[in-house]
Amino acid sequence: MNRAFTTKLKLFAAAFLLVGLVGATSSIAQTQTSPTDGMRVNTPAVHAFTNATIVTSPGQSISSGILVIRNGVVEAVGRNVRVPADARIWDMEGKTIYPGFIDAHSDVGMKEPRVELDRGALAWNPQLRAHLSAEKEYNREDDGSEALRSAGFTTALSVPPLGIFQGQAAVVNLGDGAVADRVVRSGVAQGINLTRSWDFGFTYPTSPIGVIALIRQTLYDADWYEQAHAAFRGNPSGLQRPESNAVLAALRDVVNGTQPMLFETRSDEEILRAMRFTNEFSITPWILGNGHEYRIIDYLSDNPVPLILPLAFPDTPSVDTPEDALNQDLATLRHYYLAPENPARLNNAGIQFSFTTKGIDSKTDFLANLRDAVHAGLNRNSALAALTTNPASLLGIESTHGTLETGKAANFVVASGDIFEDQSRILDVWVDGKHFSINREDAFNAKGEWEITSSDGSIDGTLNIVETRPGRLGGTMTIGEEEITLSSASVHQESRRVRVEFPGESLDANGTVRLTASISADRLFGWAEMPGHDRKQWSAERASAIESEEREPRERKARDLELADLRPAMEYGIERLPEQPGAVLVRNATVWTMGPDGILENADLLVRNGRVAEVGKNLSAPRNAVVIDADGKHVTPGLIDAHLHSGVDGVNEIGNAITAEVRMGDVLNINNIWMYRQLAGGLTTAHVMHGSANAIGGQNVHIKMRWGALSHDLIIDDAPRTVKFALGENPKRVGSDRYPDTRMGVEQIIADRFNMARDYEARWNAWEQNQTGIPPRRDIRMDAIRDILNGDILVQSHSYRQDEILMLMRLAEDYDFRIKAFHHGVEAFKVAPELAEHGAGAVVWSDWGGFKIEAYDNTNYNARLLHEAGVVTSLHSDNSQIASRMNWEAAKMVRVGVDPETALSMVTSSTAKLLGI
Repeated sequence: MNRAFTTKLKLFAAAFLLVGLVGATSSIAQTQTSPTDGMRVNTPAVHAFTNATIVTSPGQSISSGILVIRNGVVEAVGRNVRVPADARIWDMEGKTIYPGFIDAHSDVGMKEPRVELDRGALAWNPQLRAHLSAEKEYNREDDGSEALRSAGFTTALSVPPLGIFQGQAAVVNLGDGAVADRVVRSGVAQGINLTRSWDFGFTYPTSPIGVIALIRQTLYDADWYEQAHAAFRGNPSGLQRPESNAVLAALRDVVNGTQPMLFETRSDEEILRAMRFTNEFSITPWILGNGHEYRIIDYLSDNPVPLILPLAFPDTPSVDTPEDALNQDLATLRHYYLAPENPARLNNAGIQFSFTTKGIDSKTDFLANLRDAVHAGLNRNSALAALTTNPASLLGIESTHGTLETGKAANFVVASGDIFEDQSRILDVWVDGKHFSINREDAFNAKGEWEITSSDGSIDGTLNIVETRPGRLGGTMTIGEEEITLSSASVHQESRRVRVEFPGESLDANGTVRLTASISADRLFGWAEMPGHDRKQWSAERASAIESEEREPRERKARDLELADLRPAMEYGIERLPEQPGAVLVRNATVWTMGPDGILENADLLVRNGRVAEVGKNLSAPRNAVVIDADGKHVTPGLIDAHLHSGVDGVNEIGNAITAEVRMGDVLNINNIWMYRQLAGGLTTAHVMHGSANAIGGQNVHIKMRWGALSHDLIIDDAPRTVKFALGENPKRVGSDRYPDTRMGVEQIIADRFNMARDYEARWNAWEQNQTGIPPRRDIRMDAIRDILNGDILVQSHSYRQDEILMLMRLAEDYDFRIKAFHHGVEAFKVAPELAEHGAGAVVWSDWGGFKIEAYDNTNYNARLLHEAGVVTSLHSDNSQIASRMNWEAAKMVRVGVDPETALSMVTSSTAKLLGI
């Protein structure tokens, strides 16, 4: 047969093969809009995987099964499946095939996100990026897909990373094609971060309370935006056109509850904060957890929510020395031990979840952490469900992903064995029917010792090839007595060749010696090349048997501790709240009633269902009452601190001079050892306040020291609403080039906001009367200031100097309301008559002063002088430690001439009166 005819025959055969495969690939071509340029790529897309253990779904597997895929879709799966004639056959003997894993929250494709958005109808705040979509922002360069595939993931939810409203997440397959070909589902959820991004500089909000307020305001704005545009479209005549705002337009489905809000959380408290949005808005929350969910299993059981769990476990605490051990608190040690149990504890409680690689710096650690979770008690089927069926259902792709069934996407993982065993490795990942090799199984193993014999004897010796690190070879070449370190070593499996290089000085070669050989069983045949010498033939025989490379199981410490569920999960945490007896009778005590009865000796106190029922002598004990003999002891009302800043995540929102919209009750944190210490010191109630960085600051919260309760259960529900104002140095010196920067400016900005609030109220009153046109926009800042003016929120103002105290009282009188109390009030004694006439109280220190210029003119007689002038007077701590001994603060008043009963009233009854509780 001549050469020309042979060439023609080969071309004819190739053309026939292409024609035969057109039908097989036409479905792919029809789904693409990009035209073919040059010769089309027509790679065969039919594969059959035989003799495999196929896990089709959690708890369902097929032994010696066959999986057939065609054009990126599962064509058949089972034991008695016919292998198509056009399929490439892959023998999977000894291997296990799993559905492709799905990462339910990732930053794949989000490398180097755009920070500055400078085009279009943007929102006023750079933290608002809801209009962005993951598929439109996707960056293919080093997008992270390869790292996720190495851990068995074939699909992931890509979430834009910046901002508070981060943008719309999209499900993408983790192949390497164009983004358009990889998007599985867009607009899945709106990413929400409860922590601000600092990429945008020092802008509002600067604190967790500000973040929550901005989220609330934005949701109200999105709802208003839809209503305003609907009203304008219905009858635009005479109406001002509403603004165009891409962010608010993008949130329409969020406020309607049809697009979930995916909250990224960093603590169990943040999970609770995210869930509390549902009390105010008709939203659909999803939660990206943080590993602390086991602390609130009871809450999550009663309040089901889609949950995405990271498997990023804490580092081992340093306890190498006694000093190191003492520096580790109980909460850290408990979390280190319990974090791997988190999935198992949730699963045992019937709480469903999906897994994510979020928080794991190296994705190669994911499988190890997954196996740690299984070792800690997580059921293997539940673990697999959290990687496959659960996220598929959550993300709305269960009809195409999550299991290996006919018609579903050909996304799957090939493992060397049970994926939950340490010895098992991920060998291959298939994404939309495309093969990605992860850990190649070598057909030829060149590692070990080889005895070399050369044609002239010049390189006779021992070649030792070892694995220096995963996937990298090295070793030594010993010739005579000299051991030479190899410069490089490699094996090319397809050509079955091995090549090593080493320095040639010992062989009188000026340069590198290269040995190349073909592998045949336990023999090598090849040649040697070195500068200045002819090529030499050589051969080698394996000198030692190949050592088994089966992985050893990872050494794990026994999980033999049974740690109780504590709340808070720290020192002195308790397993459950103390039971409240139906009745408690305290006998034979000195009872400080702090009322008309004064101090009663040898008296009894009867409490029923948590309320004082009777005080007197010789009271009868109800049936089953708890009786306490208090002979020689004193009983007083629980102490109250009128001004405290502990037990919250963040005290000031300094992004604006006016922040009446923020609420301290939003950021309470029970993981606060000071609460325990304060409770131990007799403090049962506190007024937790915003800081003093703002002329009009945030709303405060009254709490009971319910150690062991959830944060929202600390709040006294029927307590008056209060707000923090601040005068003097603090509000004018905080912030970045922020107005005001003088005391005069503080007065003017307060008055300006009062005027704005009255205008705001007038607009709403007009709207509510006629209900025509565009409804006013709800402004939660103006809502709060309106309520201040109407007396529904009581003003508690930080102050030092008498002139500013007078200023704020007069300003309030101009707007027909009263200041409830002035706090600190170092110079309040100078204007005591004016305070009494205005009806304002005073919350002061017992003996602090002189620590800055505006506090120089202090006196320890301040509280006494105010009380004697008829001003309702209270002491306060403004300090976590002082709050643990408020009885000492009262005792200091006796030193300056106040009688003991009046002194104690300044941390009990007078404080309660001043706070309105």
